[in-house]
Amino acid sequence: MKILVHITRFIVGVLFIFSGFVKLVDPIGSQYKFEEYFSESVLNIPFLIPYALPFAIFLIIAEILLGVALLVGWKPKFTVRSLLIMVIFFFFLTGYSAYFDKVTDCGCFGDAIKLTPWQTFYKDVVLTVLIFFLSYKTKLITPLKSKYFPGKVVFWSLIISSFITYYVLAHLPIIDFRPYAIGKNIPKGMEYPEDGSLPKVHDFMLEDSQNDLAPEILKMKKVVLVIAYNLDKADFEAFPDIKKMADKAIKKGYKVYGASASFSDILQMTIKKFDLPFDFLFCDETTLKTIIRSNPGIVILNEGTVVDKRNWRDIEDLKFE
Repeated sequence: MKILVHITRFIVGVLFIFSGFVKLVDPIGSQYKFEEYFSESVLNIPFLIPYALPFAIFLIIAEILLGVALLVGWKPKFTVRSLLIMVIFFFFLTGYSAYFDKVTDCGCFGDAIKLTPWQTFYKDVVLTVLIFFLSYKTKLITPLKSKYFPGKVVFWSLIISSFITYYVLAHLPIIDFRPYAIGKNIPKGMEYPEDGSLPKVHDFMLEDSQNDLAPEILKMKKVVLVIAYNLDKADFEAFPDIKKMADKAIKKGYKVYGASASFSDILQMTIKKFDLPFDFLFCDETTLKTIIRSNPGIVILNEGTVVDKRNWRDIEDLKFE
C-alpha cells in the first residue's frame, strides 16, 4: 500500500507541477481562457472578467505549490484536501464544457499540449479518483528528509513562481509554445497537416479597406508589425517610443504596419495624436492575442519568419539590420 501511495503521489504531484509550469510561463494565455469561460456564451458570469488575470495567477501558482507540497510531503491533509477541491472544480468545469461543447480547448496545459474537451474531462476523472484515494491514505504520505525541509521547498517554490509571473507579465512568455514563436515561419504554419486537420495558423489576415495584404507582407524581407489587439485597452504610454522605433526602422529599409481589431476612428485618432508613420491593418483580435502577449507589442518578420518579438517595454532591445 505504501508503494501504491508513493506512485500515486508522484503521478499527481508531477502532473500538477507540469500543468502549472506550462501556464506559469504564459499567464496571460490563461487570463484569456478564463475570460472565455466567464463570458455570457459559456458560464454567463461576465462580472468576473476583470478579475480573470489574478484568478488565473492564483490557480497557476496553487497548482505548482500543491504539486510540490505533495511530492515533498508538506502538510499532507491540507495538501490533499486542497488538491481535491481544485480537481473537483476543474471536474465540473471541464464536464460542463465538454457536454455543452462550449470551450474547444480548456487550456489545462496552456499552449504546450492541446486536448479536446472530452479528453480533458476524462483526465480530470482519473485525477479525481487518484486524489480521492490519497485522501484516505494521508497517513502514508511522509515528509522527505528533515522536518523543516518540505516547508522550505514549498516556500522557495512560491518565491520562484512569483518572480517568474512578475517577469513574464512585464516582458513576454519565457517559453513560447505558439505557432508565432521566434523562429517559426507563418506560411509554413498555414499548411494543412497530412491528417487533414486545421493548420496551426488558420486565421492570419492583415486587411486594409479592400484587400487582405497578408500574402504580400509575408513575402517581404523586412517587416515590422506593431500589434495592438484593442486600442481601448492598450498602454498609450508606449506610442511615443513606438513612433521613434518606427522612424528608425523605416530609415533602415523596413516596412512598418500596425495591426489591430479596433474600429477605424480610434485607429486614426491614435495615428494623428502620436504622429505614427504607419497605417493600421485589421486582424482578428484572438489572432493578435495569440501572436504576442503585449498590447501593444512589436513583431519583426523576414519572409514570414518571426525573427524577433518584444513587449513595448523592451522596445529598446530591438535590433534592425
